[in-house]
Amino acid sequence: MMNKKIFIACDTTNILKVKKIINQTKNNKLKIGYKFGIEFLNSKNGRKFVSQLKNKIIFGDYKIADIPNTCVSSIKAVKDLKLNYITIHISSGLNSLKAAKKVCGKTKLVGVSILTSIDNYALKEIGYNTEVKKLVYHQAKLAQKAKLDAIVCSAQEVKIVKKVFKKEVITPGIRFNSDKGDQKRVATPIEAFKNGSDWLVIGRPITKGNIKKNIQYLINHLKNDSKL
Repeated sequence: MMNKKIFIACDTTNILKVKKIINQTKNNKLKIGYKFGIEFLNSKNGRKFVSQLKNKIIFGDYKIADIPNTCVSSIKAVKDLKLNYITIHISSGLNSLKAAKKVCGKTKLVGVSILTSIDNYALKEIGYNTEVKKLVYHQAKLAQKAKLDAIVCSAQEVKIVKKVFKKEVITPGIRFNSDKGDQKRVATPIEAFKNGSDWLVIGRPITKGNIKKNIQYLINHLKNDSKL
């Protein structure tokens, strides 16, 4: 079971809530990391809290998206946090991805593909004349060319991504049941791991309600599938 890796999404600005999430998700069955998005990192005390975390796997989900110079400057600006992972939108372009990779040091640079809240209809609304899977496949090739350390995609694209991208695949949009919330391209933990995900990102299904009960449910859920 320890080969099953989970990032817990700490989607809040409440420090006490984050401390509770960290304390109540500790276990010896799963490898756990913590994902902090711009909501928390931009909050009054969020950045300071992350800077003081010790012996944790920290995912800084900044989703950087800009010209090469600004991407580089943004990564340098958070070097003191000693993040294990930091995200950049693949749509920033190859030059931005390569420039960002050069200054990341020991921090793994993670390329974000099409958000899991986007489906084919929403993609066309934005102005893309293609399907999500085809665009994600193309972005995965770009991530490989830029030598990124990981890529974020939905579980529905993991198999096609792994045809061209040879490093870690991180999968958000994980749900325990049919409640999609604001997501479109979702999957259960078992489906995601079977498709080849290396890390799952799970937020509300664990952090909303009884955290200890929810993390134990996840452990039992995975344990009961003999094929994992």
